[in-house]
Amino acid sequence: MLSSKKPNTTVGLDIETGSIAATEVRTNGSAGVSRTAMAPLPPGVVAEGEVQDAKALSEALKELFSKNKLGKAVRLGIANQRVAVRTMRMPLIEDPKELDTAIRFQAQEQIPMPLDQAVLDHQVIARENGPEGERQMDVVAVAARRDMVSSLLASLRAAGLRPTGIDLSAFGMIRALGLGDADPEEGAVQTTTLCCHLGDITNLAVARGSQCLFTRVAPFGLENIAAAVAECNDMDLDEAREWMVEVGLDEPIEEFGEDREEAIAARGKLAEGASTLADELRVSLDFYGAQEGMPPIERVVLCGPGSTIGGLPERVQSGLGLGIEVMSPQALEHLDREDAARLTVSYGLALDA
Repeated sequence: MLSSKKPNTTVGLDIETGSIAATEVRTNGSAGVSRTAMAPLPPGVVAEGEVQDAKALSEALKELFSKNKLGKAVRLGIANQRVAVRTMRMPLIEDPKELDTAIRFQAQEQIPMPLDQAVLDHQVIARENGPEGERQMDVVAVAARRDMVSSLLASLRAAGLRPTGIDLSAFGMIRALGLGDADPEEGAVQTTTLCCHLGDITNLAVARGSQCLFTRVAPFGLENIAAAVAECNDMDLDEAREWMVEVGLDEPIEEFGEDREEAIAARGKLAEGASTLADELRVSLDFYGAQEGMPPIERVVLCGPGSTIGGLPERVQSGLGLGIEVMSPQALEHLDREDAARLTVSYGLALDA
């Protein structure tokens, strides 16, 4: 959605409500992770993917990049409900200017926001013959509210960073997990996967191979569960986040000794959260399935911090009624699983689109 010549070193930046994750990828013939960094964010700085306190965010970014000696060229991920993604089937158009015009015309009918207030981008994901032999293509169109994008960019620049690209966090997730062939042969059959990144919010995407067909952001996520744990156990949010991970859903409750009552309360909130997450996945599956011409889901993949909470993936799987595979990027295998899970999206953002 915003691009320039890619530098040799790029930092993928994933900003959530409670934390920032950054992964630096150095390109020298092949891409490799050179540095990673994470930092907490105070409450009220970012909410559901949107900046609430630009000055505080800039200061947090400046400190994170300075402390960890990260490069200044940044690819930023966005994930919130002020982004719309649509897959459109169109007659094949080779001329770039004609294609831009055609996509803008069709997007006016399919994207639920005024395009004069949005940043619009697109990607051709398939070219093939139609039922009558006519040449056609599938195009993914992405529109994001211009004011939302501008506020994020302003915070980055105020921190001394140089944005070289803005991307959907869902696209970064798909790249990070290495799904499918990035450049498949025409007509090749690729697996269709529902990907779920469980973080402070829940980021869902359907990918055919490495190409995103559908994405949806659900505001419910780990931050909501942590807030419920904090309330029932009378603890602050940071303590609740740690306690939620420690308690999980799989260890015998007797192992928590004198903290047994607090563990039971936290586990109850986790179980309720898992049920809600399964509902969100089911809604996304139904919404995706209602769209004409979409290939059926063949597998479900879970990633992100929630995938490391003991018993949570299994509980979501039980509520969904479909098998779930937990994945993490191979390039982050040298890190502990919690860090690798949090850095998944930032790593994908740093890779070539």
